[in-house]
This record gives sequence, structure tokens and C-alpha cells, in this order.
Amino acid sequence: MKQELIQELFMKFEQACYIHNKVECWSARELQMILGYSEWRNFIKVIDKAKVSCENSGAKASYHFVDINKMIELAKGAEREIEDIALTRYACYLVAQNGDPGKNEVAFAQTYFAVQTRKQEIIEKRLLDVARVSAREKLSKSEKKLSSIIYERGVDDKGFASIRSKGDKALFGGFNTNDMKHKLNVPDTRPLADFLPTLTIKAKDFATELTSHNVTEKDLKGDMKISKEHIDNNMAVRKILLARGVKPEELPPSEDLKVVKRKLVGEEKKMVKDAKGRK
Repeated sequence: MKQELIQELFMKFEQACYIHNKVECWSARELQMILGYSEWRNFIKVIDKAKVSCENSGAKASYHFVDINKMIELAKGAEREIEDIALTRYACYLVAQNGDPGKNEVAFAQTYFAVQTRKQEIIEKRLLDVARVSAREKLSKSEKKLSSIIYERGVDDKGFASIRSKGDKALFGGFNTNDMKHKLNVPDTRPLADFLPTLTIKAKDFATELTSHNVTEKDLKGDMKISKEHIDNNMAVRKILLARGVKPEELPPSEDLKVVKRKLVGEEKKMVKDAKGRK
């Protein structure tokens, strides 16, 4: 494929993108022309195949293929409403995969949308990693806050560790901290929270914040009263999760947060380096 054609097609795909309900989309009617299909009835067959592929992948076709109407200009300034479909980036990728590979436009689209979809996945993965790191840092602050509060009320570091483990036992349906470490293959020297998914980290954080608040408000003192408070709060949070169909002890472990942080730092350094290179 000639370089001139590649640049032309790249610009066409970029310019055809628009925002529909806060989502990047392409008009099926416009994509039809860019991909070299002269008749809508032929192109709609490709779209139907793409919808099947979408459902088979476990995604909802109704989200990625949205029926809309658009106005087209006719002779002498007249207009007519026609049916159209708003296609997400993923939908366009599937359309390209089900198109005629003999067409240069389709061959280019297959690569273009595969790369763009991968970029989007990378961005989404990074955002999820950042959210998990932030949640973990928030939990650390909450635990330090609770430790400081209960230290003034007669609970030492050993007592705090015991209270935290009892809280975990309440949250994880009978599994204490060490039980969960064994269950998730977490090294003995590492914190359990470094291997928990974001949802569980936030659940622990919420229970910890509740304990800090109630210990102060109720003026609780001593291991027994504070321990009971922390257990009750974790049981309350567990009840919420169970009501939404989530058993925290059954959620799979997530990637070691040490590794995640290193990746994020490496990516940031690379972005800075690339930005300087473009100056």
C-alpha cells in the first residue's frame, strides 16, 4: 500500500471520529464510503456479522452499535432522514475484521482500529492501576490514623495488629489476615492489602475509617471495646458486599502493587522522555 494512500486513509478515519453520548464514534454511513462499499445493503451485512462477533466476545452489541437517524442533503437544498448507526471504536474494529480484506481501505482499517483499540485498553488499564495504587495509599493513611487514635487509648502495635486481623476475619467470612495470605499466596513478609483488588482495599479502608470515627465519638478505650467496634464495622461492610453479590474472600488476587508502582513510574519516565523528544 502506497504511503500517500496510508496518510489519506489515516486522515479520513481521524476526521470521521465524533463524540456521541460522551463516547468516540464513527458514522456507519460515513465508514461505508471510507471502506469503499458503494451500497448500504452490502455494508449492512458486514455490520450484522460484526454484531455477532461482538456478542460472541461477551460484549453488548447494543452498546457498540447504536441505531440513530441522520439528515442528508438532496437536490435544491432539500433534506431527507435516513437510518444510521453510531459505531464505537471496538465496533469499527469488528466491522473491519468482517469486511473484504481484498479492499485496501479495509486492510488499513483492520490495522488502524486494532492499534487504536489497543491504545484505549492501555489507557484504561493504567487508570485502573492508578486508582488501585491511590486506594492502597489511602488505606495506609487510614490505618496509621487508627493506630494513632487507639495508641492513645491503651492499645500498642501488637494490639493493633490483632485488631486489624480480627477485622479481616469479619470482612473475609472467617478468614483472618494470615488465612487470606495463604489463600492468595501472599508472602509472609508482605502486607495482604498489596495483593487485594481495588474493591476490597476500599472496603477495608471504609471499615477502618468507621472504626476511627466511632472510637473517637464513643470514647472507646482498651483492646476489647475497640476490637469489637472494628469487627462490627467490617461485618457491616461485608453485609453490603454480600447484598451486591460480592464475597471478598472469593475475589482473585491482583498484581503485586510493588510491581504495579514500578510500571507506573517507568511509564511516566518514558512519557516525559518522549515529550522532551518532541520539542
